[in-house]
Amino acid sequence: MLTDTIDPSSDRAVYKQIADHLRAAIGRERLREGDQLPSEAQLMAHYSVARMTVRNALRVLEAEGLITAEHGRGVYVRARPPVRRLASDRFAQRHRKEGKAAFLAESEQLAATPNVDMIEVSEAPAPDEIADRLKALDGEPVVIRSRRYSLNGHPVETAVSYIPADLARGTPIADPNPGPGGIYARLEEQGHTLGRFTEDVTARMPTPDEARLLSLSPAGLPADPYRLRPGRPGRRGVRHDHGRRRLRLVVRTARTLGLDVLAQLLYTCCNSSRRVDV
Repeated sequence: MLTDTIDPSSDRAVYKQIADHLRAAIGRERLREGDQLPSEAQLMAHYSVARMTVRNALRVLEAEGLITAEHGRGVYVRARPPVRRLASDRFAQRHRKEGKAAFLAESEQLAATPNVDMIEVSEAPAPDEIADRLKALDGEPVVIRSRRYSLNGHPVETAVSYIPADLARGTPIADPNPGPGGIYARLEEQGHTLGRFTEDVTARMPTPDEARLLSLSPAGLPADPYRLRPGRPGRRGVRHDHGRRRLRLVVRTARTLGLDVLAQLLYTCCNSSRRVDV
C-alpha cells in the first residue's frame, strides 16, 4: 500500500505530503472503510521521518473526518454511511399513509437499518428564534422533541423539533413514540395539510456536543445547517430544528445536498429546520 515517496524539492510540508498520499489511498479505495492504516512506526520507516511528522499528517486526516484513532488498537479509515436526502420524495404523503416517517423512507431507499435513540420530549417557552419563526407570542409554550438517528449502527443525524403546545399537548406528538408516520402524520390526522417544503442552507463547524453525539473528529467537520420549512408561507407553523445530519455534499451549483458527488466528498453535520404551516 505504501508506494508514494516524499518529494524533497516540493515546497509542500512533508507532513502534508504524507497526508496527501494517505488521502489518495482512501479516495481510490486502496484503503477502504474500516481498514487499519499503517502504524506510526511503519510510516516513519517508509518515509524516513520523525514520529511527530507522522502524527501531524494523521491529525490532518482526522480533522477532515477521513480516519479515526482507537486507543490501543490503531488508526482506521472512518466509516461514512451514505445519507441521501430524497428531497422531492422523503416527505411525500404516501409514506405517512404507509406509516413511514421521512427517515424510515430514506433508510429503505438505502437498504439500511435505521434506529432512533436519545429521545427526549419536554414542554417549555419557545426560544426567541423559534418564537419568531412560529409567529408565536412571547413565552408561548412549545413541545420540544429531540432525538438522534443512526444507519447501520452509525449516528448520522440529531434532530430537535418545536411544535406549538396547543397542537401537541395531549396527543401522541408529546409521547416519545408519536406512532406510525411520525409527527407529520399526527398533524395531518388533526386536519392540518402540509403544503410545500423550502430549505435554507448555510455551513459552519459542529459544536463539541454535535461532534460527540455524531462520533465526529474532535477537530470537527464542516457542518451544513439547513432549514426545511414545509407549508404555506405567512401562517402559523410548526418548526423543526431537525438537524446535524451527516450527508454527502455535492460540490455543484446551488443544489448543495444531493445524490451525486462531483468534486469533493464531505461527510458533514447538518442542522436542519422544518416548519409546517397549519
